[in-house]
Amino acid sequence: MMLGSILFDDTGRGGGSHGCLLSPLTDLRPTFAIRTGALTTRQRLRRTLHAEVRALWVRPEHEAMAKSRPGEPCVNALPSDGAGEWLLINGRASVCPTKDEIENLRAGEALIEGGEHAGIIAMRASRVDLEKLLSDGSGVEQGRWPEPGGTVHARDHGFKGMGALITRPWHVRTARDHAIHHDLKLLVEQIGAGSVPKGGLGAGVTVFGSHALSIHPTAKVYPGVIIDLEQGAVVIDEHAVIRPGVSLIGPCFIGAHSTVLDKALIKGQTAIGENCKVAGEVGGTIFHGFANKAHDGHLGDAWIGKWSNLGAGTTNSNLLNTYAEVTMRATPASSMERTGQQFMGCVVGDHVKTAICTRIMTGTIVNTGAMIAQTAPISGTVRAFSWCTDESSAGCEKPRSFRCDKFIDIARTVMSRRKVEMGPAYVEAVKALHARSGSGAS
Repeated sequence: MMLGSILFDDTGRGGGSHGCLLSPLTDLRPTFAIRTGALTTRQRLRRTLHAEVRALWVRPEHEAMAKSRPGEPCVNALPSDGAGEWLLINGRASVCPTKDEIENLRAGEALIEGGEHAGIIAMRASRVDLEKLLSDGSGVEQGRWPEPGGTVHARDHGFKGMGALITRPWHVRTARDHAIHHDLKLLVEQIGAGSVPKGGLGAGVTVFGSHALSIHPTAKVYPGVIIDLEQGAVVIDEHAVIRPGVSLIGPCFIGAHSTVLDKALIKGQTAIGENCKVAGEVGGTIFHGFANKAHDGHLGDAWIGKWSNLGAGTTNSNLLNTYAEVTMRATPASSMERTGQQFMGCVVGDHVKTAICTRIMTGTIVNTGAMIAQTAPISGTVRAFSWCTDESSAGCEKPRSFRCDKFIDIARTVMSRRKVEMGPAYVEAVKALHARSGSGAS
């Protein structure tokens, strides 16, 4: 029988987990809530391990938001049922350990990530040891068990050289293909291979290729849609809408209540989360959810945060003219780092807005709340809540700051259009993020 599990976020304690820098992915969510494939890490673990999540361990700035969500388990506290053993799982584990690996763990034993960014992936722990681990951030951050007389007996996770724990924003690109392949397999099993909407696929829908096609019975696929299954599966979730003339190339995922607009080209390794509107040419991109790209423009090898809106003609580059490895800065003040990727587009945080015809250069990070309305292309790492216009001295190089109260008013309006309330805990989290970002009141 699988143990009850506790998901933990080990970033942000004492400077983070071995220099872990994951903004903007984790600005307004814990690590286990990042969509790293068709699913978030939390969703993937639940479907893979069939483990009941009994508690969440989050950073202080996310605690009030987590506690405000109906139906959540214990937050930053252990359940009071007195269970003797628990399964502790790192929210940064974009590569999911297998059920066999977890079930073979003995008490006090862990799956670990080695190398420069060592850390615990999963651990089987007694309640006493767990209380000690969670009260002492150094144990979590250093990937070892803080008990007298020695360290935990650990085994390598065995993921064939692929890192399980993400530590940089661009690691969503590194983990993407593996995660999407894994997730689509799980979702096909859940929805059913070969399933189609009630009444079947209408005349004029073209399907070819041998990989799985899974369409929720409540989804709607219009005539003129082309579904290419030659390179991978296609999964269309509940109440999703695929408009006429769309081409879907697997492997790809269209999330619940999302709409792919007329004549869009959705290329492989793309995962569109729930409640999105997407048009134009999109490939190798993850939309976290509740985001809009409702007009033409190219988007490749990108990650798009929640509540972001990309204006008509917004286009990114995902390949350098030299075909060289892409280098990026995790923060505006960081040094350049190698990403290990030749194709790497951009990482766009939550609540980012771009004006028409915005150009985003290869390897760009746009942090949470930035407003991009300049004619010059954007590049590098744009700090949070930047207001980038041609009127500022150098656009995104020396931007004005988005005033916090004005930002919250606009965000509340955007969210209400999707019938989502901006609760007090979320407001306070945004205010705290704005203050930490160093944004002024201009």
